[in-house]
Amino acid sequence: MRRRAPDDPLLDPTVPALLAKVGGYPQHHGGLGVVRSLGRAGVTVHAVVEDRFTPVALSRHLSRAFVRPTTGLERQDVLVAALLGIGRAVGAPCVPVPTDDEAAILLAEHAEALSECFLLPRVSPGLPRLLAGKASLHALCEQLGVASPRTRAPVTRDELVDAGRELGFPVVLKNRDPWTRLRDPAVGGTTAVRDERGLLDRFAPGVLPPLLVQEYIPREWAEDWITHLYCGDGGEPRVAFTGLKLRSWPPHAGVTTRAVALTNPTLAKLAADLCRRIGYSGAADLDWRYDRRDERYKLVDFNPRTGAQFRLFENVDGVDVVRAMHLDLTGRDVPSGPQAEGRVFVAGQLDLPSVMAWLREERRLPPGLLPGPETERAWLSAEDPLPAAAETVRFLGAVARRVGRAVRAPGGARRV
Repeated sequence: MRRRAPDDPLLDPTVPALLAKVGGYPQHHGGLGVVRSLGRAGVTVHAVVEDRFTPVALSRHLSRAFVRPTTGLERQDVLVAALLGIGRAVGAPCVPVPTDDEAAILLAEHAEALSECFLLPRVSPGLPRLLAGKASLHALCEQLGVASPRTRAPVTRDELVDAGRELGFPVVLKNRDPWTRLRDPAVGGTTAVRDERGLLDRFAPGVLPPLLVQEYIPREWAEDWITHLYCGDGGEPRVAFTGLKLRSWPPHAGVTTRAVALTNPTLAKLAADLCRRIGYSGAADLDWRYDRRDERYKLVDFNPRTGAQFRLFENVDGVDVVRAMHLDLTGRDVPSGPQAEGRVFVAGQLDLPSVMAWLREERRLPPGLLPGPETERAWLSAEDPLPAAAETVRFLGAVARRVGRAVRAPGGARRV
């Protein structure tokens, strides 16, 4: 089957797009992927950014950066008003692409007001919040008979101890709900805890912040898989992709740093059937953990928005999740060719520490270390070099600040 040439007029260039976000995370390669994917297809792309020197703001494919830093502490009506102001400044109906759960929830729950400026998927207003919530997602899985890891949502320290003993250590800790992860975070991100003392040391006596405790499926019995979809009206998938996560940072729990696109019909059907049953419309990033003990794929997370590593996936027509969304929302057909095989995604600066962690644990180099011809790099691009340079400066600055704090800590000078 012929692969579509880059200059084919697939997307509607008269309809702009907006990278939408809530919260401060300037070093986000997923947002850069959105800008590059749509910009290379001839779409005018705008972006909400924290400052004018964020990596995405320096991309040659970005038409305009709207500097609107947010924390997630703002009232939703304030955020909606800010989005409408941006939409009116763009001057034409545009496709918003959310890169965090809060932005996706905001767009869904205020779709009626935001439709003045934006083309939005027709999704039930409360569904993205339900899917992004870790406890509510688990309850939905139990209701629908979808396999997921055993999960508890403790409120007190006594319940926390009971959860750890019931599920068995190690356990995985997550922030329970969207928005509260920004306003009252229980953990900095997905965190594995090895024993009860480590669990209790994290939280002061009293009522816990919104927290989820999840069963840890041992690495020796598990594989980490991802599915990325775009679903149209009624939850019908327009594109559905599957891939295997090879490495992450922090190891085994964090953001994907290296993954490979692999067609998995069983998993694709699981994800597609779930989206149809719940009527989900929009982009989605689902994390699954295959448990060899019972030979089941267990749904770990359902992110109702574009995933950071979405550029791992294209079909043979060159359509990824974001392009599929733009095509569908502008009334164009979405080519439904098969998934392009063998593509690899690498988030370079984060993959290096994940390689070091693997080497320390396994006493050998990890597989798939060297890039191949089908490697999609999160940052590096010969035709769009400035974002990678800006990211390098920010990354090295973050490392220097962390080292500085360690040195200034009591006893730090002696350790160094």
